[in-house]
Amino acid sequence: MGGNKTTGGRRCGLAIPGLAVAALTIAQGGPGITALGPVRRRLFRGLAGYGDPGHVALTFDDGPDARSTAGFLDLLARRDIRATFFMLGSMVAAAPGLAAEVAAAGHEIAVHGWDHRYLTLRGPQDTFRDMARAREVIAETTGQVPVYVRPPYGVLSGGALLAAGRLGLRPLLWTCWGREWAPGATSGSVVRTLRRDLGGGATVLLHDSDATSPSGSARAALGALPWLLDECARRGLKAGPAAGHGLGRAGAIRAEAGAWQGNAGLGGNRDSDPAPPGPREGAGPTGQAKRDRAVPHAGEDSADDAAAQDHRQNEHDRGHGHPGQ
Repeated sequence: MGGNKTTGGRRCGLAIPGLAVAALTIAQGGPGITALGPVRRRLFRGLAGYGDPGHVALTFDDGPDARSTAGFLDLLARRDIRATFFMLGSMVAAAPGLAAEVAAAGHEIAVHGWDHRYLTLRGPQDTFRDMARAREVIAETTGQVPVYVRPPYGVLSGGALLAAGRLGLRPLLWTCWGREWAPGATSGSVVRTLRRDLGGGATVLLHDSDATSPSGSARAALGALPWLLDECARRGLKAGPAAGHGLGRAGAIRAEAGAWQGNAGLGGNRDSDPAPPGPREGAGPTGQAKRDRAVPHAGEDSADDAAAQDHRQNEHDRGHGHPGQ
């Protein structure tokens, strides 16, 4: 009998650390489920960026990029439209003048991390250092104190939620995207993908840089942008930054994110976490890319390719002051 008790005790002793490891694993990786578009849009609407039904939040990731960001700035300036740019700290450090130019043009600046790496593969301390470093260089370079953070690939972690809370940042993912980072994407495929979920109150994700995606991704996004702006106008929707998207009701995002932290025992020190004003969450490719919809092949729908081309031509005419524009 004694031997059985000892064996049972050993089993119990081994089980407790195992359960603790499992709980920590869930706490760290659990929030990543919000990277699944259908789950996010249905259950985590704050993180999905749903806001004012008469507004569309226009957001860009992965810049600033000396090879491509200027094209987005020029087009937005011609349309007198402002957007939110989720910047990588490493890209800001490489092109500080361009980052400052984006802010000087009136656009909102937000945090996309320092390196474009999955946060679920990084520990809490490493995640905090990465996010804090990015926030610091962005604030110093642009003169703006960021409100929002979007994790690389749109994949959150327990450590990311804690870091965001400590830094006064609000996670913001997205409602719809163009998937321009997928191999073979064209402006037509971007239009086709955006059309599926575009609507009033949506937060749209595009990329103004190829830094973390195949060459030509930013060009595909830029080619589809005139269609997106025209489509918003046609539907009577105002396109603008996340700051004007009506996401600022107190605690909405924290309540969603806090459900993960609290249930997993990651409550943190709420007294030390600032309560920042304003909006919420939204973006990135790979992990979620494999789970969301399949990417249409280039030329699959000639109507969308033609639509994108027509809007690009109209934008070209507008920029060159053609009669009637």
